[in-house]
Amino acid sequence: MSLGPAWYLSLAAILFVLGGVGVLVRRNVLVMFMCIELMLNAANLTFVTFARVLGDIGGQAIVFFVLVVAAAEVVVGLGIVVAIFRRRATTTADDLHEMTG
Repeated sequence: MSLGPAWYLSLAAILFVLGGVGVLVRRNVLVMFMCIELMLNAANLTFVTFARVLGDIGGQAIVFFVLVVAAAEVVVGLGIVVAIFRRRATTTADDLHEMTG
């Protein structure tokens, strides 16, 4: 017995909401990055589900590009976090104003 696409879309919606709540509630930058990654993976699950239902490979190609953007986001984001952490001992979202120059 296989699960229908509604189950996968429901799981993707739950993951996206959890990621959104995590971004809005948490102040630690690393936790916020993890929540953003969770939201991106929820979107990837939606693309793959629709690609499988429609029998098209386009959704899987979009997932590839989303993963590339997510990897670039992690590299840039972690670089900013390391730059803040070298100046201060904390990495909260309120410390990002320090990067304005």
